[in-house]
Amino acid sequence: MGLLFFALFLVVSAAFADEDAFIGVNIGTALSDMPNPTQVVALLKAQQIHHVRLYDADRAMLLALANTGIRVTVSVPNDQLLGIGQSNATAANWVSRNVLAHVPATNITAIAVGSEVLITLPNAAPILVSAMKFIHSALVASNLDSQIKVSTPHPSSIILDSFPPSQAFFNRSWDPVTVPLLKFLQSTGSFLMLNVYPYYDYMQSNGVIPLDYALFRPLSPTKEAVDPNTLLHYTNVFDAIVDAGYFAMSYLNFTNIPIIVTESGWPSKGDSSEPDATLDNANTYNSNLIRHVLNNTGTPKHPGIAISTYIYELYNEDLKPGPISEKNWGLFDANGVPTYILRLTGSGTVLANDTTNQTFCVARDGADRKMLQAALDWACGPGKVDCSPLLQGQPCYEPDTVVAHASYAFDAYYHRMAMADGTCNFNGVATVTTTDLSHGSCIFPGSGGRNGTFTNSTSPVPSSNSTASGCHSRYFGSSDAFTSFVVVGVLLWSATFL
Repeated sequence: MGLLFFALFLVVSAAFADEDAFIGVNIGTALSDMPNPTQVVALLKAQQIHHVRLYDADRAMLLALANTGIRVTVSVPNDQLLGIGQSNATAANWVSRNVLAHVPATNITAIAVGSEVLITLPNAAPILVSAMKFIHSALVASNLDSQIKVSTPHPSSIILDSFPPSQAFFNRSWDPVTVPLLKFLQSTGSFLMLNVYPYYDYMQSNGVIPLDYALFRPLSPTKEAVDPNTLLHYTNVFDAIVDAGYFAMSYLNFTNIPIIVTESGWPSKGDSSEPDATLDNANTYNSNLIRHVLNNTGTPKHPGIAISTYIYELYNEDLKPGPISEKNWGLFDANGVPTYILRLTGSGTVLANDTTNQTFCVARDGADRKMLQAALDWACGPGKVDCSPLLQGQPCYEPDTVVAHASYAFDAYYHRMAMADGTCNFNGVATVTTTDLSHGSCIFPGSGGRNGTFTNSTSPVPSSNSTASGCHSRYFGSSDAFTSFVVVGVLLWSATFL
C-alpha cells in the first residue's frame, strides 16, 4: 500500500520527498518468555509490519530478518557509546560486525546511536556527536551512507515551553551538543529522532490536558488549543509536540531536518495511581495514531506532510522495572496474542486487526482419531503448548473428546507461531476456519483471549513427516526502551482547557 514516509518543509531534500510514511514497531526483549527470532519475524510478517526498530543489533534477530524486506533500525546501546565515541576504530569495528555482516540480505536503513542520551546518560553527551560521526564515517567507507542514516533518539522533554509550539526551544544547557548534532543531521540528510508520549504529558498536566486531547478524540472548536502566535489550532497532543520540535529547530536556524517519531504509545494497564492506563485508552490512542499517520494528516504547521512513527511496542515486557504500566505497552503478549483488537477498518493492511480477520486452527472433520491423538500429544509435548486448560476441572476439559482437545491445542500452537506457513496441518488432520470454537469460559487463543500461559521454545515447526505442515493464513493484531517522561507543567497549556 502506498504510505507517505517523513517529509517536512518544502525545502526538505528530494531524497525525503519521495519516501512514504510508515508505521513501525519497537521490539523490546525484557520478557521472561521472549519469543525466538523466527517467531518474532513470523509475527511481523503476519501483521504486515515492514519497519522495526531494535534496541541493539542482535545477530540472531538480524539473521532472521534477512531476505524479508523488512526495514530495520539497529541501535548502539548506551553502554557501548563511550567506547565508540572515543575511537574511530571501535566505531568501524561495530559497523563491520553489526551492519556489514548483514547487508544487503537484511535491510538495515538506520542506526540509532544511543537512546535518550542527554537524559539517561548525560556523562556521555560530550561524545555523542563524535560517536555519530565515527559511525557515519564507517558507512561512508563502505559506500552505505546514502542507504543507512545515522541519528539518535531524544525524549520530547528536551524541548522546553512546548506550548504554544511556536515558542518552543531546546534546553539551552544542551546547546554544545544539540547545535553540532543538528548540523550533522543536516549535512548527512538524516532526521531528528523524537520520542513522543502524550500519555505522560496528560498524566503530568494535573488535569489541564483533557484525556480526549491526548487520545486524538474529536474536540469541539472551543476546546482546541490555539497557538496565539500562529493562530494554528491543535486538536491533539501528538501534533503539538511534533510541531514544538520543528519550532525548536527553527529557533536554532535549522529548517530542513525531518522528524521521525521513534517511540509513541499508551499503556494498557496500570496501578491505582494510573487509572487511565486501560485497554480501551491504549486501543483508542494507537488506533487513532495509526490512522493519523497513514492518512497523511500531517501537523498544523505542516498539513498533509506525515510523520512516520514507531509504536512502542511489539510485546508487553514483564521484566521491565518500575510501575505496572511499564510492563504493559505492548500490542501483543509473548505468545503473539493481541493485547486488544485495534480499530483500523479502512486504514490499510499494516496491523489491520479487524475481528473479521480472525482465523482458527482446528481438527479437520473426519480426521483419523489415532492421528489426532498423536498430533495432540506432539502439540502438548515437543510443541510446548500449555495444555493445562484441557485438564479435568479446567475451562477447556469439556467436551472431553480428542477432537475438542486437539482443536484447542492446534489453535494454541498456530497462534503462538503467528500463523506462519506450516503451522496448521498436523499431518493433514488440522484445518483453518473462521469459526470460533470458544465456549463458556474456554477461550481459544484465536479469539484474543487465553486460559493459561504458553511456553515459547525454539522447537521447529514439525514437518509433514511429523505432525504439521503447509497452512497459511493472515491474522490480525496490533517494542527495550528508555522511557521518556515528558515534563509538562500546567502553565504550558492553553487556558482553553480550563
